[in-house]
Amino acid sequence: MAHPRRIGEDGVEGLSPAARAALEAAEFVFGGGRHLALLGETKAETTPWPSPLTRAFPRIWEKRGRRVVVLASGDPFFHGVGTLLVQQIDPSEILSIPAPSAYGLAANRLGWSGQDAVRVSLHGRALEKIRPHLHPGARILALSWDGTTPQKLAADLVARGFGESRITVLERMGGPKEQVRSAAAAAFDLGEVDALNTVAVEVVAGPGAAVLPFTSGLPDDLFDNDGQITKRDVRAATLAALSPRRGERLWDVGAGSGSVAIEWMLADPSLAAVAIEREAARCDRIRANALSLGVPDLQVVHGAAPAALEGLEAPDAIFVGGGAPAVVEAAMAALKPGGRLVVNAVTLETQSFLTVCYRRHGGDLVQIAVAHAGPVGGFTALRPAMAVLRWTWEKPHD
Repeated sequence: MAHPRRIGEDGVEGLSPAARAALEAAEFVFGGGRHLALLGETKAETTPWPSPLTRAFPRIWEKRGRRVVVLASGDPFFHGVGTLLVQQIDPSEILSIPAPSAYGLAANRLGWSGQDAVRVSLHGRALEKIRPHLHPGARILALSWDGTTPQKLAADLVARGFGESRITVLERMGGPKEQVRSAAAAAFDLGEVDALNTVAVEVVAGPGAAVLPFTSGLPDDLFDNDGQITKRDVRAATLAALSPRRGERLWDVGAGSGSVAIEWMLADPSLAAVAIEREAARCDRIRANALSLGVPDLQVVHGAAPAALEGLEAPDAIFVGGGAPAVVEAAMAALKPGGRLVVNAVTLETQSFLTVCYRRHGGDLVQIAVAHAGPVGGFTALRPAMAVLRWTWEKPHD
């Protein structure tokens, strides 16, 4: 019924025989204005995408059983319209004819090993999403939002200590107006850039560059906070107990600076998190920290638990940084079967409550004690921080 077809900058001449045959037989063609212009004359009824393009989908569904073609760039199922279509149409009703994606074209132009390059889409997404991938020696291929993306990216690289990184801008790949230009981020001045471009970055980290490690336990000073933060060593142990797995959702209850939720999301792009915080100023800090550390999609809920938990999508894991019994009980009820709950406590009252929880429900009860070296007169001694009692519980499937 719906036939996603790739059409590139080389127009109809670049299509495969199968794709050209489908277009010639089409009764209806949907696509972006640029794609329809590349198509040229056709006997089919053409419809440019509205904004948002999903508004056109009911018209596509109405034509079920007719010869419908949907035009796309590169691979329709790689950051493409195909993934949206199959949300409402069975894949068996779709014949997709893909072609090299922008990532594939860029890798071939540059002679890069495609499987070793990091692929990021900045099209319709926050520029900051590239930050977790900025590691020395990394090669990044990024789909741009528009012609201003390369310049903005260069400025961000310079600000974060990656000014010597090499940026290559590949414009209108595959057509007669193709152009490939390069410059160091610190000296980036390519003038006007076509809106249809892909950016390649060869990352060079200068001294003190803001490299975000893959492991949990980021330095505390990376998070703007008012003292309400799960400290680095305890945070690393907390993330290990939360045990993030692909596609899961976390509730960070009483999030403070958002450090646990942010590091949860940094563990894998498929992870989601909700930071629940009753103080408005802290909510603002959480949003700023999430943006700074490259996870702008972190959801922030302003409100006090347990009331603020009502109506939220059920989580796979919950972290409570020292909550009242009512908060812990609400968290236990909200968890999906098999989900993990981690509660940290420093006060005797909350530690006593966690001891009761452990006796009633089982799980794992651990004390975490951390001491840091510091000067004592002319000598060095370890100064212990407040011990943290951590209760970890997994919700039974029955």
